[in-house]
Amino acid sequence: MRMEYFAESLAAICSRTTAGTPDHAAMHLRWAIISNPNAGGFKLRSRWKQHRRALDKCRAAAQANPLREGAGPVQAAANLCTVPTLALCGMIPTNKQGSAADTAKAIVSEAEVHPDCFFLIITAGGDGTSLEVLSVMYHASEAVRSRMAALRLPMGTGNDGSDSPKLANALDLLIQPSRIVFTPALRLHTASGGPAESGGPYLAFNILSIGLDAFVTHMTNKMKGKLPGDFYKLWVDLAALLYERLYTVGILGVQALDEQGTEVTSFREKILLLAIGVSGYRTYGSQKKILPDKRNVCVIKQMSLFRKLVLKELFSTGKHVCKPEAILFNAHRVEISGEHPILAQMDGEAVLLQCEDFPAVIKLTQPAIPVLKSAAKS
Repeated sequence: MRMEYFAESLAAICSRTTAGTPDHAAMHLRWAIISNPNAGGFKLRSRWKQHRRALDKCRAAAQANPLREGAGPVQAAANLCTVPTLALCGMIPTNKQGSAADTAKAIVSEAEVHPDCFFLIITAGGDGTSLEVLSVMYHASEAVRSRMAALRLPMGTGNDGSDSPKLANALDLLIQPSRIVFTPALRLHTASGGPAESGGPYLAFNILSIGLDAFVTHMTNKMKGKLPGDFYKLWVDLAALLYERLYTVGILGVQALDEQGTEVTSFREKILLLAIGVSGYRTYGSQKKILPDKRNVCVIKQMSLFRKLVLKELFSTGKHVCKPEAILFNAHRVEISGEHPILAQMDGEAVLLQCEDFPAVIKLTQPAIPVLKSAAKS
């Protein structure tokens, strides 16, 4: 019932959305909600109650907007679909890893043959769902992306990659005046062409990082679905004790450049973690403020176990930036060289970089992903 209620509510909201106006107002609107039925926002009762209140409030507010041309009856559009079609907008649930990407590919294929349509793609899941969808959009042609917009609803557990940590604020982008802004991605290039695992992720749309936090992500993903509970929080505590027993914290060479190719900084240090954001003011690990200001790179140097336990709590508030172990700066391109395998994570998907993968380069791409932003903000 929760999925059906969610689908019907979003159908009513999307039938009166302001998304794509005024630039694409003359085009036929087509929308699809790619949802993960196992996401915490659907499964956890307390969260669902909050989300239902936000849906009801937004649906009522949407009634003040005019009905979009060709929106069709809400009940028909609310049906759970297996594939998106031009005849029926609706919600397409995922059923396995990769199915969100398959659905996104089907939408892109529709967009390629229907240049008279504007496509709104809404993800309703966690960071993994949005990563799959945005990766497909990234590889779509510029012409197709110019007639699209993505909205990432916070229906997962962490929701660091969503357009707002609160569902009510994200839904407002559908019914309040909004604009479409193209944002960049982070892309990982390695000397070997890897990461080592073939087919591993190469893109991130929130934060790409290496080291301790990637280990936390890796272990959380291994335990996910096997045992109950929030294993991310558990592994944050365990990582301080176990990480150096499993991985060597060796010296890494770091060189950072700005967009013009001018060196920002370079150093060689024993590094515990390095995180690069698409921009500053980014969180990961369920709203941990790793990048609490406008700087988009944070490096944490190796430290004693006692210091790790002290600094761990500071990441929730962003106060770690004041500690001597933290190095923060802005960069467009960061090259990393090392002599030991190290884990990397891209929006919650982890891969192991081997020695042959160095030097590894993490670089901001050109603005590529069309997302909704409030028109009231500059």
